[in-house]
Amino acid sequence: MSPLRNVRRKLFGRSLSARVLWLTVGIILLVEILILMPSLGRDRQAWLWQHVTEAHLAAFPAAVSPGALDPKTADALLRLSDTSSIRLAEPGRLIVVMRQDQPVPAPDATIDLATEPLAASIWEAQRAVIGLGPHWLRVVAASPLQNKAMLDITVSGTKLARHLRSYALHILVLSLIIALVTGSLVFTLLDRLLVRPMRILTASIVGFRHAPEQDGQNDLVWLASRGEDEISRAAGELKLLQDEMRAALWRNARLAAVGTAVAKISHDLRNILSSALLVADRLQETEDPTIRSAARTLIPAVERAAQLVSRTVDFAREGPPAIIRSSVVLHDLIDETAQALRPDEANVTIENNVPETLVLALDREQIYRVLVNLLRNAVEAGANRVTISVAGENGMTRLNIRDNGPGLPSRVQENLFKPFTGSGRHGSTGLGLTIARDLVRAHGGDLQLAQTGPDGTSFIMELPAELTV
Repeated sequence: MSPLRNVRRKLFGRSLSARVLWLTVGIILLVEILILMPSLGRDRQAWLWQHVTEAHLAAFPAAVSPGALDPKTADALLRLSDTSSIRLAEPGRLIVVMRQDQPVPAPDATIDLATEPLAASIWEAQRAVIGLGPHWLRVVAASPLQNKAMLDITVSGTKLARHLRSYALHILVLSLIIALVTGSLVFTLLDRLLVRPMRILTASIVGFRHAPEQDGQNDLVWLASRGEDEISRAAGELKLLQDEMRAALWRNARLAAVGTAVAKISHDLRNILSSALLVADRLQETEDPTIRSAARTLIPAVERAAQLVSRTVDFAREGPPAIIRSSVVLHDLIDETAQALRPDEANVTIENNVPETLVLALDREQIYRVLVNLLRNAVEAGANRVTISVAGENGMTRLNIRDNGPGLPSRVQENLFKPFTGSGRHGSTGLGLTIARDLVRAHGGDLQLAQTGPDGTSFIMELPAELTV
């Protein structure tokens, strides 16, 4: 965009800069107009008082020497005072009367300057400016030059209207210049303080939407470090959000690549592991005790490797897992899970406090996997007692799995449900809880850490309270 076009867009377009400029100019003009109204009324009164004063000066020679003025001189004095007639009087006596030789129409209105309020003068001034005022005015006022003297003059309303229009035009032009100068200054300041930062924020958001993987936020960094105002704080929060989103997108891209790669090799890897497991089983039949001992070590390692492949494939699979619901007696499912763990963990007590009558519509295999993961995590963390209870709340069945282990470290709590980061055991992927929560959420519930500490850890599994399939 050319510089001229950019300036034109700023000043006359629909941009925030143009709106700020013309809003400032409009407000200043409105204020000036509001100030102009009383100023116009005062100027009208000042014009009338000036003519009263000049009329008294014009009548002074006639007052000093009555009859000394010839008609031609009197007519010249009336023209100099810009009046058509002058009547000067004191209490009880008439001092002088002067009139033009040419006949003058009767006044359309009479004004007593001593009693006329400013509001009335403002109103009459506006009427005169728009051409609705009287053509001839009779003005009555006390003389400013002689005590107790009263003046009664006739002046041209057309000349008064012409004077007021000139005064109003002068004020409007001056107001327009002041408005434009002030608006330009305000526009420049607001453009630097508000509009430019808003453009930087908008450009950063648009740029992030088009290319979230690219950084290029030099202006945003400058804006965030500019000060401690609200815009700088917003810029700092936006940059932090973009950095976190960019890191999350990078991690997700890596996870997608890992998932694609694992999905491609999973079938062949499972075949290889199956062959290794078959060989290990045959090695257990040999008479050599050293080989049998090695086989007993090899078989669990191969089984764990196969399980790791299955978990990774499950996590990398796109979309939520398919749910095949059936009526599940939750008490029996928990007992089945406990029986699966007891042969390896004979010293662990699993207390099942779930009512035997509680039936939910669940995918039995998937909830079984979730329970196995939670119970095994508790045992491997050092717990020797796990208590499972249930409660209903807001149409949900809340399953509480509580153990008496040492609790979760703070590092593990921060990344508990994040893949590849939330594990507290060396060599673990951290996929177990991530997959478990995905399975529960696919049922319409959720899996959350309720509390953890030296007295143990408690997980809450929320499941919809559905009793039928």
